[in-house]
Amino acid sequence: MAGVETMTRAQARRVALRAQALDRPRRDAPVTMRRLTGTVERINLLQIDSVTVLARAHLMPLFSRLGPYDTALLDRAAGRAPRKLVETWAHEASYVPAATYPLLEWRRRAAQQEAWGVIAGATDAHPVELDLVRSLVTDLGPVTAGRIHAELEAAGRSGGRSREAWGWNWSVAKRCLEYLFFTGEVLSARRNGSFERCYDLAERVLPPAVRATPPVPDDVAVRRLLELGARAHGVGTVRCFRDYFRLRGPAVTTALDELVDDGTLVPVEVQGWPERTYRHRDAVVPRRAGAATLLSPFDPLVWERRRLLALFDLHYRIEIYTPAPQRRLGYYVLPFLEGERIGALVDLKADRAGRVLRVMAAHRTDDTGPDTPGRLAAELWTLAAWLGLDDVAVAPRGDLSAALAVTAGTRMTD
Repeated sequence: MAGVETMTRAQARRVALRAQALDRPRRDAPVTMRRLTGTVERINLLQIDSVTVLARAHLMPLFSRLGPYDTALLDRAAGRAPRKLVETWAHEASYVPAATYPLLEWRRRAAQQEAWGVIAGATDAHPVELDLVRSLVTDLGPVTAGRIHAELEAAGRSGGRSREAWGWNWSVAKRCLEYLFFTGEVLSARRNGSFERCYDLAERVLPPAVRATPPVPDDVAVRRLLELGARAHGVGTVRCFRDYFRLRGPAVTTALDELVDDGTLVPVEVQGWPERTYRHRDAVVPRRAGAATLLSPFDPLVWERRRLLALFDLHYRIEIYTPAPQRRLGYYVLPFLEGERIGALVDLKADRAGRVLRVMAAHRTDDTGPDTPGRLAAELWTLAAWLGLDDVAVAPRGDLSAALAVTAGTRMTD
């Protein structure tokens, strides 16, 4: 197409890696609060998930970019005033920079359309309990759902548990709290040792500067969120950009047109990528990419699987919910990023009782190189040490397992 910028796929890969702070080897320096929060601000959010087979989902993207770090820094950034990170619904349940929180207010107001049934239905199903939960959080916060449930039970208002797909075993207290959390009336002041939310009133959680932020018009917020998604990708399709904050509807099309018109997004043709593609105007094309790091299934680089296939020739799916006999690669499979290619796929498990990082399977990709086993082995030992594990053990599953066991200097065992 005449007049449209062109980009090779290798260039697009390097743009994507730079945008996600994954293009350079990790610095051998202590991770400070400034570095940690700066990284979150760069990638915009950390997705939260309950899977703990290796490490909690929000912890791994920072390890991938910063290396071993004190996770107490993240707890402090999200759980101590003035909070630098706030938990809210963004991509999914996520930590976002405090300054991003006002941009999602339109979603909180549209809870009836944006939330799923068990939450959206709380106003009709539990109006009395909602008012009681508001009062209890006001009096007791920060407070867990378990404590609120006990208070409702004592008042004869505990009710039954939900059996819906989302929140299938949620009590009335939990349903009410999650509705208030979705709408932003209450927030998570911190997570306790069991990783339960400790709910409190939003005005007692949000930093003063955020509370003082004027309301952001819906169209402005959607345009800004789409731009943040584009910035975090560097290059991609509108589907990639809108998926970052789970945007939808005609407002996205309007925002895209405006961002193209003002030059924020530049139409590009990427070799081998047939879809209409855009580059963020601030995106940088590094001359090379030199990171060697593991990426969790919840890392922003691998969220959009079609983009991953277009850029890295990698067909990747998370198989947690796939019955074990049907899994192709394993339960919790992490891509191993090696420069600008994905060199391996490893199914990992932290055996905390045995203090062993278990490689349940290790598979080659089309981009596995002669140095891949050694680089991957070094990364596994680094990860094990960060997780407080003393050993690495490789199971004899996958076509890379034997070479990996040798280079890791460890035993092969089931």
